[in-house]
Amino acid sequence: MAPSIKIKNRTIGKEFKPLVIAEIGINHEGDFLKAKKMIDDVHQSGAECVKFQYHITEEEMIKNDVVPGNTSESIWEIISRCSLTEEEEFKLKKYVDELDMIYLSTPFSREAADKLAEMNVPAFKIGSGECNNYPLIRHIASFGKPIILSTGMNDIDSISKSVQIFEDQEIPYALLHTTSVYPTPYDKIRLGALVSLQEKFPNAVIGLSDHSLGIYTCLASVALGSSILEKHFTSDRSWQGPDISLSITPTELRELITGSEAIFQSLGGSKTILPEEKPTIDFAYSSVVTINDIKKGDSITSENIWVKRPGTGEIPASDFSKVLGKKALVDIKKDVQLKLDMIESW
Repeated sequence: MAPSIKIKNRTIGKEFKPLVIAEIGINHEGDFLKAKKMIDDVHQSGAECVKFQYHITEEEMIKNDVVPGNTSESIWEIISRCSLTEEEEFKLKKYVDELDMIYLSTPFSREAADKLAEMNVPAFKIGSGECNNYPLIRHIASFGKPIILSTGMNDIDSISKSVQIFEDQEIPYALLHTTSVYPTPYDKIRLGALVSLQEKFPNAVIGLSDHSLGIYTCLASVALGSSILEKHFTSDRSWQGPDISLSITPTELRELITGSEAIFQSLGGSKTILPEEKPTIDFAYSSVVTINDIKKGDSITSENIWVKRPGTGEIPASDFSKVLGKKALVDIKKDVQLKLDMIESW
């Protein structure tokens, strides 16, 4: 049986439709009302899960002037501006619960993880930057909740150490393939890594946290076994925000949900004939028919029979060659579907 994890009442794994995570992250720019508006739009789009980032700036970093590649501000300035208060974080969690959605948040410090534990989050999401932050991973795992781990900027060796922590503590877990380039060019997505993760970590649920433009790569990943699809989300791409340019809109989110479920339903099976194809078979197949009158005792040849629709005759086109050379047992008119009792048996 394929591995699975359960978050609230939602079971996630290959045997279930993909879970789409709409990551608001810090696209709210520290504006509580904007964050709440995005929750509403995620909910109206039909998504089951919304994700935030829980930042306590001074606990997760020292003051610095390091500038991420997709902005002109330092990471300290961005996080300081975009952080919500503890009260606001708790209110957002409560609001998501009231909408009967799954609330997830990524902690970037031990203190943030503790706050999320106080909120009684159903699971933890760990970002790629913390994939090899083993002290923090051990701390988060100590809460005993399911964990979804993004694996950008990490290889199999560093991921293995995190997985060992999960398995040692018997934590249900999922691994998300990620490319930490914002936005990610399509030729850097490397969907083949999903297969690598499945082969190396057979106990893991596998998914994709995608930073490319649009929803194409997420949809493609479903065919390769993704059970979780995570995309940055914004209500309006004209808004300001660090991840707005690579975020999907409500319309795209709806398309991602619909498309991923359709692809999921289409997976599996083998090349067989379905009972549901029978009505089409009746008109689309061909049967052996006479193309000239045939007298009793005449030989059946390609001059007096051929194959034509519909496929409702007793002798299908696939048996055409078996009929050739047989004697007619009765007179047969032109344009008649040949029957077994009209000719010698074979």
